[in-house]
Amino acid sequence: MLLDEMIKGMAKDAKNAARLLRGVERAKKDQALLLISQKLLARQDEIILENKKDLAKAKENGLSSAMLDRLTLDKKVLAGMSEGLKEVAALPDPVGEIEGIKKRPNGLLVGRARIPLGVIGFIFESRPNVTVDAAALCLKSGNAVILKGGSEAICSNLILADVLSESLRETGLPQKAIQVIPSIDRQAVKILISLDDYLDIIIPRGGEGLIRFVTENSNVPVLKHYKGVCHIYVDKFANIEMAMDICFNAKVQRPGVCNAMETMLVHEGVSDNFLPPMIQRFRDAGVEVRGCKRTKGIFPEITAAVEDDWPAEFLDLILAVKIVPNMETALDHIEKYSSQHTEAIVTNDYHRSQCFLSEVDSSAVLINASTRFNDGNQLGLGAEIGINTSKLHAFGPMGLKELTSTKFIVYGNGQVR
Repeated sequence: MLLDEMIKGMAKDAKNAARLLRGVERAKKDQALLLISQKLLARQDEIILENKKDLAKAKENGLSSAMLDRLTLDKKVLAGMSEGLKEVAALPDPVGEIEGIKKRPNGLLVGRARIPLGVIGFIFESRPNVTVDAAALCLKSGNAVILKGGSEAICSNLILADVLSESLRETGLPQKAIQVIPSIDRQAVKILISLDDYLDIIIPRGGEGLIRFVTENSNVPVLKHYKGVCHIYVDKFANIEMAMDICFNAKVQRPGVCNAMETMLVHEGVSDNFLPPMIQRFRDAGVEVRGCKRTKGIFPEITAAVEDDWPAEFLDLILAVKIVPNMETALDHIEKYSSQHTEAIVTNDYHRSQCFLSEVDSSAVLINASTRFNDGNQLGLGAEIGINTSKLHAFGPMGLKELTSTKFIVYGNGQVR
């Protein structure tokens, strides 16, 4: 079968499955999620074996250590995925929630009911655990999903697709509610994003090139998980020890993820006390620091930052550092270079913290906390399908509720207009 025929057939099947899912009760969806959780562990040896094929190929192709980390499925990762499914099953089901019923002067009762988006096309790179996360969230929120993973994870994604399909069949749910495109052909993405007769939304999650391609070429509305150029601004009223711990965590704890800090802005009033121990701590941890002229004045041996460093998402142990004369300059820098993902301020001054909250236009703004907390699980959503950096229709981590919309419902007793 030709690739376009195959994907169009998958989309038709997904649309039919989405209709069936609309009427599925929560207990049935939760049963399927818990079965997937069990099967991930029961079949972990098979899954790890397939994942090793992807890892071997990735090493041959010279993928970075950060990308290899994202690609790896071991027993610890699978145990975490299994627990994540249980957490999603335990979350309230948003589908069918009735919001804001009001009585109109003519006696009509008007409200809104929460409904699934429909059919979601989810395009992502590298991380095969996302296959299961996305499938779980879509299933629980009543959406059918077609998943297109990167070529580097094809073996992992196909074995996971088998686990997902088997679980749906055994619980009596439509198997075509979760489908993985079994192709590494780049044309598959182009075909998928053209199917506006069948798909309701496209969610791309990956590198800048993928996001730009999907956004510019899709016939289907796009919710983009764009790059994470995340900033921390260390204010002149910051607690130095707190600032050091927050910045170190944001950069070093897991550098290859989208909510890791990429640029650290430091008020000149604390730069002499803060930067020497902070930069030394970074360098001891293997971080390459790229500093502005004033930062190099304190540490001459570090790399000089160039213009391309400020909008960069390094996804590695690399950090851009800039000393700023005041908070306004920090805000200007963030406004110019931010990807609207995550920004944080470290300060003990309440008014400055509130100014930062109101002026920074990103999906998550934190006071005295690491950027690593912009995560669906950490923010209480249970899980996320991605962090939307566009404002329609959800801004930030997208959990169950963000994978739904609302329709008006009206109760009457014979009214005519």
